[in-house]
Amino acid sequence: MDEVRYVYLRPEVIRKKREACPVAYIPIGTIEWHGLHNPVGLDTLKAEQLCIRCAQAGGGLVFPALFYGENREEALMEANAGDKEEISAAYGLPPENFAPGYMGYSVKEQSDAYLRLLVHILHEVRSLGFKVAVFSPGHYPLLDFARAACALFHQTVKHDKRGMCIAWAFTGYELVKDVYEYAGDHAAYWETSLLLALCPGLSDLSVLPEDRDERLVGVGGLPPQDATAEFGEKMTRAIVERVTAEVRDRLEDPGAYGRHGLRL
Repeated sequence: MDEVRYVYLRPEVIRKKREACPVAYIPIGTIEWHGLHNPVGLDTLKAEQLCIRCAQAGGGLVFPALFYGENREEALMEANAGDKEEISAAYGLPPENFAPGYMGYSVKEQSDAYLRLLVHILHEVRSLGFKVAVFSPGHYPLLDFARAACALFHQTVKHDKRGMCIAWAFTGYELVKDVYEYAGDHAAYWETSLLLALCPGLSDLSVLPEDRDERLVGVGGLPPQDATAEFGEKMTRAIVERVTAEVRDRLEDPGAYGRHGLRL
């Protein structure tokens, strides 16, 4: 397959690909519990592979995935899930490791630092000549941060003579909710199917109980026992089609995305 990962390419190849399609995909995520059957990097791995598929289908380059920097005390299974003690036990760790304050600075400070990091990344991408920058948060709560970063970034570059760069963000499931009734979950049928398709060999459904009604620790959604790579591939194609259409529209009509109050 065509190599689209930015850091793997030499300058002359980067220039050729960027001039053909000046789009930068930036996968972001976290390291978080996704059941006994999935790797803890599922969110970011999923986002990276979706970005690669999008770049291969519609053009553009994929920047290194960001696993770190997000707020670790909100919207995190180890810290906030109702069964967080069972999650900690599965890791062989005391739950106190994830108690409020364990990061050493406040929740607001963590969130502010992450938002600044995302805006920093957008400025770096713009300096490298890209006209559209696309965040892909594999961890769904990070979509709010990505959208906020896009809005702040737009305000700082709106009147800059060095040229406009349109920033946008997607997770995937929200783009196809009109097609798939149960789009989006945590470590269940949807996410597990996606990983089976995007990263073969990383999930192990054999560790799951045969009884679909048995409660699974830190899993939310339809039974992951029914997940398949075939369904994951079908979802992937639908997401890629809609992402590339959104990106193409921003490339062809950037002025439509440079005014106040428009959707990101």
